[in-house]
Amino acid sequence: MDLESVHRRHADCTRCPLHRGRTRIVLGEGNPRSPLMFVGEGPGADEDRQGRPFVGRAGQLLTRMLEAAEIPREEVFITNIVKCRPPGNRTPHEEEMNTCITILREQFLAIRPRLIVTLGSAPTRALIDPRARITRIRGRWIERKGIRMMPTFHPAYLLRNPAGKRDAWEDFQAIRDAYREVLAGGNGQRKRTAEI
Repeated sequence: MDLESVHRRHADCTRCPLHRGRTRIVLGEGNPRSPLMFVGEGPGADEDRQGRPFVGRAGQLLTRMLEAAEIPREEVFITNIVKCRPPGNRTPHEEEMNTCITILREQFLAIRPRLIVTLGSAPTRALIDPRARITRIRGRWIERKGIRMMPTFHPAYLLRNPAGKRDAWEDFQAIRDAYREVLAGGNGQRKRTAEI
């Protein structure tokens, strides 16, 4: 299964009510063979218009953070837990995430990342622990089925709460170090499939 086939199959997804209000579905973008994947909450207005993840103010901050960590944005894969914009940019509901996670699982199977970074509470609850509080577990690596996952603050949160940027920068330095470690190990070590 390759990523292009996954995206073709879900390009007209209507499985949950979110599709009714979307302009464009936002499946994700980046390197389809990247060992590093970022998973945010859901598309905002800019993303809905352009059909690309993290292109608004929060996305620009994410790009700057990646650049500061010397991780080229085009070398990672970026997506969201839900692929259509929630009304008013609200947090995705649990049933929406549970429906959309099917697409995310297929993306994991196609990309086979070794490292997953969850940006914000919604993807952290969906992928790591339904009771997780981002302020308590951010910055810690959690291993599941051979995949290392780290929750950190969503860039939109950092725009509202600049004091969190120092903690987020610590997280991004740890992400950079793990990413370099994986790259140094070569593709031969990327055999395990992400199953979430």
